[in-house]
Amino acid sequence: MNRADQLVDKGADGLRRLSEQMAARGGVGEKLAEVLAEDAAFLRQLKPSLMAARARGEAPTNQKPNTNVAAPTGPQVKRRPKPPGSGPNPWVVVGAALAVGIVVAKMIDWRSHAHPRD
Repeated sequence: MNRADQLVDKGADGLRRLSEQMAARGGVGEKLAEVLAEDAAFLRQLKPSLMAARARGEAPTNQKPNTNVAAPTGPQVKRRPKPPGSGPNPWVVVGAALAVGIVVAKMIDWRSHAHPRD
């Protein structure tokens, strides 16, 4: 294996590691991890020595695309954190405020009848 092949392998290994890290993080990275793993497998097929062998007819040129995609390292089903800003239902908050307001108004009205200003 010559230096160019080693550089291609090093780049493919870097892409594979990045895809594993993104898969472990979750979110959007989890969706991109599979694509990066496929890119790493494709990059390995672009080694200069393999390309030269294909050009000379020493390596097969009609292979199916590489299907051995690295699986994510972490569990696929996990509890997702609530997004920032998510809280109670706004209708429940409005309803509770209305109920408290009515109760406070009734108490003020009731107390004003107890001490009339005549």
